[in-house]
Amino acid sequence: MTLMAGNILEGTVVNITNFGAFVEVEGKTGLVHISEVADTFVKDIKEYLKEQDKVKVKVISIDDNGKISLSIKQANIKKKSVRPAEIDWNTEKGKNSSGNFEDIMSKFLKDSEERMQDVKKHQDNRARGYNKKI
Repeated sequence: MTLMAGNILEGTVVNITNFGAFVEVEGKTGLVHISEVADTFVKDIKEYLKEQDKVKVKVISIDDNGKISLSIKQANIKKKSVRPAEIDWNTEKGKNSSGNFEDIMSKFLKDSEERMQDVKKHQDNRARGYNKKI
């Protein structure tokens, strides 16, 4: 298989840096940026990868100079089921037992109004120059 954007291939981690990992794919080396290693925030890439690891990567792009951008997280996307979940509308599970819609809505509006008053108070204080300086 040739290196083309969109292809998913297997490669070997050859070097790890603070900003990413270099992965050899089909005799060429590409970079997996630290932001493309996992779906979550990666502070230390060495917690996720080590040299000589076999990884599945997706070719994101190949620029005119031959630099290859790769992604591990895009290669490992889990397919979601296309079948919707079945819901049993006759059970009480999922129904809010704390009250009817009007009660829930009035509680929401009360909480929302209190929060808006706090925001306005904070904005007024900042506009008057009462912001705290440390």
